[in-house]
Amino acid sequence: MLTESALRDFLLVNLGVQFVVFVGAACIPGWRTLRMSYVDIAWPWGLVALGVLTLAMSDRSPLAIAVAVVFLVMGGRMGIAALALWRHGELDHELPRYRFQRKRWAKATLGSERLDLVAEILVQAVSNVTVMAVPAALVIGIDGAGMSAVAAAGMVLWAVSWVLESVADLQKLRFVRSMSTTNSRGHCDVGLWNYSRHPNYFFQWMQWNAIIVLCLPVLRRAFDEFTPVAAIGACLGLFALSAIMYWCLVFYTGAVPAEYYSAQKRPGYRDYQARTNRFMPGFRRENASAGDTVG
Repeated sequence: MLTESALRDFLLVNLGVQFVVFVGAACIPGWRTLRMSYVDIAWPWGLVALGVLTLAMSDRSPLAIAVAVVFLVMGGRMGIAALALWRHGELDHELPRYRFQRKRWAKATLGSERLDLVAEILVQAVSNVTVMAVPAALVIGIDGAGMSAVAAAGMVLWAVSWVLESVADLQKLRFVRSMSTTNSRGHCDVGLWNYSRHPNYFFQWMQWNAIIVLCLPVLRRAFDEFTPVAAIGACLGLFALSAIMYWCLVFYTGAVPAEYYSAQKRPGYRDYQARTNRFMPGFRRENASAGDTVG
């Protein structure tokens, strides 16, 4: 997409901004403390930066404003939550999903724990520079993008998914607080968690799918206004967003790493795995046994 002059300035500015955010918020504290959890601060605030750049560098068409709002709200919500965790000392120890990463480093290490850690952090920085930036690049590179029926449907899908992700997180928070008051340990299977073991991850994934729908009208215009190489790159990047986020939320830093430790320390969790879908919501399987695992 750098071959398109209308996109080049944004892509290069975003590269510099994301570098500053990730180095300052994650790489430096991670190098000093050997904790990767600081990336949970850098990544969402990198999304906020994408929203700010979209407003600053676009013509502020209705579609550009919509994309900017999505980035600002999604990133701001997760970023504020991450800062709250940091303030309450939750980042003073490594989060379980990042402890799991060290098991992967043992199979493919760069020879130093610090180098492995910084490399993992920069992988997430690269996502904010490449596929995550495609929706912003499209509305910045194409002027006068209005809200069509398809774009409006994408915005509705995003709003509903954002609300349901927030509901799932609130249900989990209430459950954790109830467990702490009774000094007990269990697994959350209330509300949306009765239909999916990770409803918050599922509805976050649906938000990225909604962004793809939101950008479909402007993607069509890209094949008229961009060079063929840039248009094809934008198309591949936009649709890769769904696949990459699914892989990340299920296998990379999401469900699989989280469940590795939950199955070891939470009573009844293996039975919960057998009866409840891992990602896609669905009805529970009452005839499943604890030896089974529902994907």
